Amino acid sequence: MTPDELAFADAFTLQRLLTARTVSSVELTKLYLERLEKYGPVYGAVVTILPERGLREAARADRERRRGTIRGPLHGIPYGVKDLLATPDAPTTWGAAPFRNQRFDFDAAVVRKLSAAGAVLIAKLAMVELAGGFGYNDADASFTGPGRTPWDWHYWSGGSSTGSGAAVSAGLVGFAIGSETSGSILNPCASCGVTGLRPTYGRVSRHGAMALCWTLDKLGPIARSARDAETVLRTIAGADRADPTAVDMPFVASSRRPRIAVVKNATAKSMPGVVRNFTASLAVLGEFCDIETGVGLPPHPYGEAVGTIVNGEGAAAFRALIESGTARLLQQKDDRLGGYSAYATLAVDYIDAMRQRVRMLADMRAAFGAYDAIVSPTLATVALPVGVPFDSVYTQFSGGPDLISAGNLAGLPALTLPNGLAEKGLPSGIALLGTAFGEAKLLAIGKRFQRRTAHHTRHPPLVERAPAS
Repeated sequence: MTPDELAFADAFTLQRLLTARTVSSVELTKLYLERLEKYGPVYGAVVTILPERGLREAARADRERRRGTIRGPLHGIPYGVKDLLATPDAPTTWGAAPFRNQRFDFDAAVVRKLSAAGAVLIAKLAMVELAGGFGYNDADASFTGPGRTPWDWHYWSGGSSTGSGAAVSAGLVGFAIGSETSGSILNPCASCGVTGLRPTYGRVSRHGAMALCWTLDKLGPIARSARDAETVLRTIAGADRADPTAVDMPFVASSRRPRIAVVKNATAKSMPGVVRNFTASLAVLGEFCDIETGVGLPPHPYGEAVGTIVNGEGAAAFRALIESGTARLLQQKDDRLGGYSAYATLAVDYIDAMRQRVRMLADMRAAFGAYDAIVSPTLATVALPVGVPFDSVYTQFSGGPDLISAGNLAGLPALTLPNGLAEKGLPSGIALLGTAFGEAKLLAIGKRFQRRTAHHTRHPPLVERAPAS
């Protein structure tokens, strides 16, 4: 394989090559480290590259392999993490200037589990400051600058896991870890043309991760294939004494033909290319799934409830930052003020949102409980342009039912898969929303979809420097 082919191979393929001794973990790590140095800054994907740790862990993986010890399917595979996960090797900046020198003396639970599985940590990846909790309105919302999709430097990589999506898309890491409170895995994966899995709330420990919203935050894999996402999730899942919300739950698959619901008005006010790709994807899914169309999302103010909960819990999480006035050091102008409006969230509004949340969850179970997945376009549009306010572009494309907010409120898993190129040659995605702890069913559908399509194998034409304005 050429270096480019190697860089864009999925972790399953990389493990096969490592097992065959076609490449060593040290060689693979050096390749990715070079690409991180070369392309990471161009796409705003990287905060800190970790060559010492990476080469040390890669050398260990190679020694163990020579002795016949293989820790698992991620043994020797280099990866990166969103820079809200603690590591002792570098600052954990949360994407925000006030925390750019913040350090922890331990690995977050997810990093610890991946290290135990033999994976090789090589980078802390860029993110929207404070995971977007203060309401940013343009792409320049990190002290590292805008994240950019590798498919076109002029467009955003999506947030808030900007660097995780861009790094996987550009072949800078074998896989990455992102986080989602409401859209922060699904959005960058769709914008960057990669596969992403938002796990069920409680499936993965958040110990050592920045808290934005304790009742909504989730950590999950961003990868080049559904089979990689499954491998990573199985590695990082499980109970953790340090996180009382994390639980051990089985991965339950199904032998019957999957039942899929297409949510009513799924493509309402979506870009034509997004609609075209979604329609084609449904045709592929129909080859092995029973599909029912026009299934309604129970009418509730999902987005408003998420906003209220994030405001209340986010203001508590960053109370010291807000009260000290240090929020004025944030990059994005709306973020400098957004904390103060969040701080003013009324207790009665937060409690009412949490009470309504219970009713929303019950109604969603009643509407969707008989299905293995509910499908819709991941986003109604392709990636947003960098350099303009988000609310001033694509205004005619407001999107259909708010499955991202609804699914996050209910703590449900979701899988997004690249499904082609749409407007401006930018990627789009199809999202599958599942039942609680139903990741195995979603991933089984995703793997069968990707065996029938090649969208996830395509990679973007990279630039080595910022294009002229």
